[in-house]
Amino acid sequence: MGKTAFIFPGQGSQIVGMGKDLYGTYPEAARLFDMADRILDTALTSVCFEGPEDQLKETRFTQPAVFTHSLIVAGILAEAGFYPDCVAGHSLGELAALCFSGAFSFENGLSLVRERGRLMSDCAVRSPGTMAAVIGMDPGLVRAVCNEAASAGIVQPANFNSPVQIVISGSREGVVRAMEIAGQKGAKRIIELPVSGAFHSPLMEDASVSFRSIVESVAFDSLKIPVYANVTAERVSSETDIPDLLSRQLTHPVRWIEIIENMAASGVTRFIETGPGKILAGLVKRIVPQVETISIGTVEDINAFKIQQG
Repeated sequence: MGKTAFIFPGQGSQIVGMGKDLYGTYPEAARLFDMADRILDTALTSVCFEGPEDQLKETRFTQPAVFTHSLIVAGILAEAGFYPDCVAGHSLGELAALCFSGAFSFENGLSLVRERGRLMSDCAVRSPGTMAAVIGMDPGLVRAVCNEAASAGIVQPANFNSPVQIVISGSREGVVRAMEIAGQKGAKRIIELPVSGAFHSPLMEDASVSFRSIVESVAFDSLKIPVYANVTAERVSSETDIPDLLSRQLTHPVRWIEIIENMAASGVTRFIETGPGKILAGLVKRIVPQVETISIGTVEDINAFKIQQG
């Protein structure tokens, strides 16, 4: 039997009602949700369970909501005896992956998530930009498109999500020009994304610098489970590398294709998406179609998985 990986989703996977069934079923889920409310001094639990959707979409709610929900699900699976051989997270999800691996406590992780979201939001106001998804174009060609469009403004690949889905990010002028060129060069679809900033681009440099100083103030423990990093697509070699990896992540692309390929090459045959939504499972299937993917985010999902495992 092959290895199992837990993969942790990022912003965009949130949905109103997330975690409500977990809160009512597992005491540990209720404890962590209540702790998140206290640490953040917000009604996070209420927004997760009841909405409204527009409020849940706000970064200050979305990022801690996805982080908390994901760790609760992963913790429930681990408590039931299902442990991964390695983990990774997409963008924000990397913080959940590191926390689950033992790098830092839930409390410290939640504080990092809060500060990360605040800095990114502030930076987006000072250095406005946008993002767009390019569908049906080879990753190398998307890079070339961004290079050609750079004369109009800052633009670069932000998320290498799958072989046919690359997100680009940068100044509005740069991204719009890249969208035009991509269309001319045969992209099947190009969709400007409803985001508040140019994440994973050089326009996040101020946030990256400030976040690094915050991350460096945290005491990291050694990793109990191998973590694959967004910036390098390789296993994190030491907890001392974490500040650099997390700060650079804000200005560098998420190398999700390579992460999944490297995990599969290491022997992973089952990827379990722990948290809300099924976005990552879909991406994994496009990268390595031969593997098994499972999305677990609800009590029903957990119970079905336990039955499947016998």
